[in-house]
Amino acid sequence: MSLRRTAWSLSLLTLVLAFTACPAAKAQDQDAPVKRGRKYKSPPATSHIEVTVTKKFNGKPIMNAAVIFNPVKDGKDEGNLEVKTDPDGKAIIDVIPTGSTVRVQVIAQGFATFAEEYEVMDPSKEISISMIHPREQVSSYVDNDGKATTRKPGVQEPIRTTTPAAKPTPTTPPATQPQPTPAPDSTPQP
Repeated sequence: MSLRRTAWSLSLLTLVLAFTACPAAKAQDQDAPVKRGRKYKSPPATSHIEVTVTKKFNGKPIMNAAVIFNPVKDGKDEGNLEVKTDPDGKAIIDVIPTGSTVRVQVIAQGFATFAEEYEVMDPSKEISISMIHPREQVSSYVDNDGKATTRKPGVQEPIRTTTPAAKPTPTTPPATQPQPTPAPDSTPQP
């Protein structure tokens, strides 16, 4: 029986030592800094940006509009990214650095191009954009303020009227005048 008590007490002692040693080891692992090698630089914090694109005149979403993001942080251009809008008119991106200035440009067929800069200081930002139809070009000669454009959407090239080339008229050679016949020569011919 003493052998049984000794084995039981030994196993209990092992169990108690295991429980007391583990929390200390775990706490020690949590306090230790994570080593990732030389010159490791953690990625910058990014923001969640959600852009909603709608038609201004009726508020309906515009599907498949190109939303172009061009972030600039500390004077350094971070490149540009393009996202298409979904059927709800939303374009979502999660990789814009927090603390940057982002230029948002929206291009949709049949609408005037939209572009504006936004400061991204929060972890999430919602932007709502209402697109309008193209307006007449601004001119210092004519007051076109608020007038709708007269050009149709699409590729703008000058309209050229082409007329079929006229068939060339056959030209008659100029009439030749008869040459005077030489007078008969009175000298004998050999």
